[in-house]
Amino acid sequence: MTSSPRLIKTHFPVQFLPKSFWEQKCRIIYVARNSKDNAVSYFHFDRMNMVEPEPGDWPSFLQRFQEGKMVFGSWYDHVKGWWEKKQANPKILYLMYEDLAEDMGRELDRVCSFLGLSLTEEERCKVIEGVGFDAMKKNSMTNYSTIKVMDFKISPFMRKGKVGDWKNHFTVSQNEQFDKEYQKKMTHTTLRFRTEI
Repeated sequence: MTSSPRLIKTHFPVQFLPKSFWEQKCRIIYVARNSKDNAVSYFHFDRMNMVEPEPGDWPSFLQRFQEGKMVFGSWYDHVKGWWEKKQANPKILYLMYEDLAEDMGRELDRVCSFLGLSLTEEERCKVIEGVGFDAMKKNSMTNYSTIKVMDFKISPFMRKGKVGDWKNHFTVSQNEQFDKEYQKKMTHTTLRFRTEI
């Protein structure tokens, strides 16, 4: 893209961003999702994405997820790395998926403030409507329906988007084991997630 401002989307961990991002003082909006819903979403994505390795069954996938043996590494390292970078860098806005699902208008106001934008009420309503999960699920620009490596017979790219869907996948023992591991890995951070709203 040669126009300005440019928009770049990435799933990279913070340490993989080129130095130029920090030197140019780029504004960065990072969106994090709670680990349990993220694991479920990632599992279904790997099932339908023919480029990713075969995810195997849910128990083995969940174990690999907790061990950080994923394409972009550990979820724990990813979210904590960006969180730590944000503490010293005012050019990073750290958003939570759960907050977006709970109150898109409030989070849109935060994004606009961060970017120095003001919207008319009409523009604001249009954005809120356009970024809603159901609208994005129907939009071929966001639902990946035109990408041939996605097998929609297995699962849609945009499946549910619900906070708390992990409860439909985790067994009681998986949840208990996951919580123990989560506590260990998230002990030394101020970062907090909600697994339901």
